[in-house]
Amino acid sequence: MSFKSALINPTELQESLGQHTDIVLLDCTIDKVGQSIKDTKFEVLPHSQFFDIEGKLSDATSKLPHTLVSAAVFEREMQSLGINQDSTVVLYDRWGVYSSPRAWWMFKVMGFEQVFILNGGVPAWKNNKLPVVDQYTTAASPGNFKAQFQANLYADKEYILTHYRDTQVNIFDARSKGRFSGLVAEPRKGLHGGHIPHSKNLPFEELFDGIVYKPIDELKQQFDHFNATGNEYVFSCGSGITASVLAFACHLAGHEQIRVYDGSWSEWGREELNLPIEK
Repeated sequence: MSFKSALINPTELQESLGQHTDIVLLDCTIDKVGQSIKDTKFEVLPHSQFFDIEGKLSDATSKLPHTLVSAAVFEREMQSLGINQDSTVVLYDRWGVYSSPRAWWMFKVMGFEQVFILNGGVPAWKNNKLPVVDQYTTAASPGNFKAQFQANLYADKEYILTHYRDTQVNIFDARSKGRFSGLVAEPRKGLHGGHIPHSKNLPFEELFDGIVYKPIDELKQQFDHFNATGNEYVFSCGSGITASVLAFACHLAGHEQIRVYDGSWSEWGREELNLPIEK
């Protein structure tokens, strides 16, 4: 099955769950910088499984946070969640929308198309008087998910170095204005302040009305405001999480050539690398 948009609301999801058995629900929650979800009551949608961004789905051998795992690891972990090639995957998080777009990008960069985000996550679900539970479920059997890495959706340090001066490539930074300008210190140690030269600042919170994304026409206006001169959009942030918030919004706004810089400022800003930086 499929939904009309990559962004769905609780009513759409509830109706579909009653009609289709191939929907896999994944809670993609992680802590925010300086704010832990562990301090809140544990509530998830019924029949959900956990998409472990910070654990099984981050490369433990990397010095950088949240680094994308290999296609082989991603394939193995998705099979363990019972995901098949013809499954419909719905992602959400317990904040509203925060880390679920990162999971969306991970599925897309691994070649999986039938993936959707629940707008507003658990808070929106509860606001619609729909039930929550306090435990995850487990897959009845392994799935046949296959990963095929899509290099056109991915950016690394070398890609940025090659293209940051290119007027046909628009680099957006999802961090706060203070961090982008270098006036506010980075929360992670050993990082310069500032931003990638020629990049544009669009703090991820500006894409939301409370816990949900703004209407698509407003998202389009926010990207149009920057008068982009090319068709390619690359997104960065602190560690690749909120960059994906922007990437998903850009997708909703109708743009197809989208990349996420996986290392983001945790890599570019490292003092020992001495990469080009503006303030």
